[in-house]
Amino acid sequence: MEGALVTSNFTMSDLYPSKANVVHGSRSRRLSYISPVASSAAAPNSGYRRKKSTSPPPPSAAATATVLTSPPKQVEQQEREERYEPRTNNATATKVATARTSRAPDAPRQHVRSSRPRRRPAASLPVAFCNALEEAINTFVDPPVLRPSVDPRHVLSANFAPVDELPPTPCPVVRGTIPRCLAGGAYIRNGPNPQHLPRGPHHLFDGDGMLHSLLLPESSDSDPILCSRYVQTYKYLVERDAGEPVLPNVFSGFHGLAGMARGAVMAARVLTGQMNPVEGVGLANTSLAVFGGRLYALGESDLPYAVRVDPATGEVTTQGRCDFGGRLSMGMTAHPKKDPITGELFAFRYGPMPPFVTYFRFDPAGNKGADVPIFSVKQPSFLHDFAVTERYAIFPEIQIVMNPMGMVVGGGAPVGADSGMVPRLGVIPKYAADESEMRWFEVPGFNMMHSVNAWEEAGGEEIVMVAPNILSIEHALERMELVHASVELVRINLRTGNVTRMPLSAGNLDFGVINPGCLGRRNRYGYFGVGDPMPKIGGVAKLDFDLAGEGDCTVARRDFGPGCFAGEPFFVPDDVEGNGNEDDGYVVCYVHDEGTGDNRFVVMDARTPELDIVAEVQLPSRVPYGFHGLFVTQAELRSQQHH
Repeated sequence: MEGALVTSNFTMSDLYPSKANVVHGSRSRRLSYISPVASSAAAPNSGYRRKKSTSPPPPSAAATATVLTSPPKQVEQQEREERYEPRTNNATATKVATARTSRAPDAPRQHVRSSRPRRRPAASLPVAFCNALEEAINTFVDPPVLRPSVDPRHVLSANFAPVDELPPTPCPVVRGTIPRCLAGGAYIRNGPNPQHLPRGPHHLFDGDGMLHSLLLPESSDSDPILCSRYVQTYKYLVERDAGEPVLPNVFSGFHGLAGMARGAVMAARVLTGQMNPVEGVGLANTSLAVFGGRLYALGESDLPYAVRVDPATGEVTTQGRCDFGGRLSMGMTAHPKKDPITGELFAFRYGPMPPFVTYFRFDPAGNKGADVPIFSVKQPSFLHDFAVTERYAIFPEIQIVMNPMGMVVGGGAPVGADSGMVPRLGVIPKYAADESEMRWFEVPGFNMMHSVNAWEEAGGEEIVMVAPNILSIEHALERMELVHASVELVRINLRTGNVTRMPLSAGNLDFGVINPGCLGRRNRYGYFGVGDPMPKIGGVAKLDFDLAGEGDCTVARRDFGPGCFAGEPFFVPDDVEGNGNEDDGYVVCYVHDEGTGDNRFVVMDARTPELDIVAEVQLPSRVPYGFHGLFVTQAELRSQQHH
């Protein structure tokens, strides 16, 4: 049973304003979610409610992006403002704390501001002019209702609707006990959460990044702590201070004539000082990585943003945008690969201008090495992920391509499917100084969005890679519910040039993870989200790669039940009580019940045939469906570099 998209203080007509309202930009309003049975009895602690203040934070100099080198400086000091709000379900009052920001970089601490509503300053003439143009485009040229896949009423419905920030809040363990290998660590999930109501078309990928962090206690005497905070990107800060959307939606806004018109509005905003794309236009909404003593929120269209989770309180703060001493520019993949033996991190960036792909790496201390431009890429494609072995890096070239001229000439989008293109896999030595040893192998019909693992066999003559193949690639960006991903084992013979493929399961499986200690080395098990449909995950399936060629390789499975969905699972090895086997550990994720509105953190035993649940934490706030997560150990939390 689906929930409904409801709002505070707005109607659906606000999504498509009339011509009379075009001149004056409407006040930005928040979206909220109410489950179909919100008024019914809920599980303990599941009825927490939060209400965002009607007054926007004061303008801050923090809207100018802080580029970090080493060490980073904190962007803002977050402050809290507490008040009591009566619950709608009963007469009791719930104490709630809402995140507030009131300090610019290096500014003296200010007093907590009053919660009294404050009138937003009137828009300047250039701002009003640009807003009017955008409203006209969204109303008359490209109304979202004509494209359901980017209509906010559809995209932001049910558990895809955004939530407000949540300060550190205790959560009860309602089932079992937290395994000792998780104690003191934090599970953090990244995902899109738009700060403001979209003016026009909105793709799921267009939302501002929000981190949902659950700090697990060291002992059973304490409760886990959930904290949900925005990644304070340049885009987030500019739009927070403006009180409305400013930067364009990249995935949904640039389409045909309307896309060119929005490009002109963006240029006008740049020329009038409303935004500066040099400071970054990314969302940091995709994934996370830990390397060089820091935790980063990642989105491939921008530089990494350093964030920090306080190991004592669970508070999440943004430290700033990082260019690693001026050595990293433009962006970085949201799926870097950390070698579990050497501690090095391997990554790349891609874009619409040659070289379309640039490969690079970081040493264990987080120092970036030299760029390796790859000019042999035929045309820019949507290169979301790659794979590494002990000696090689493997890059996919898939049928989702970048074609900015397609928006001008063909009236389409700058990114789309090209069914006539033959997918390829490129192999380059992992420590190459240039692309002279790069080799490309055609793999017709193989479109890899995410990799699971890769390794070498036959004395290094063969590369084996496990990855989901998107069979319906034309739906990968616009109709994700129609996507079917088939996990395959791909074998590349470097001596003969032959490439073979073998399906491992008939299921719709993606978002695969392994024991991180096996990355780049031969491993046996992978844990995958079961699309129901994608991007909603109805369960977790465990595959045994050693059974390749013997039929379906699924050896364990856990379904969350009717109306219950999760996101990407994550595997945490048991280095405390385990016996050293690859699957000694636990699979964790957030699960949302669309019928009751219940939200839980679930811990599953990775060794059992049904992935038995050994612990559950009742969450006080809804966690929307998102993208990728990470478990940060207690040692990693404590070793985060201070400033």
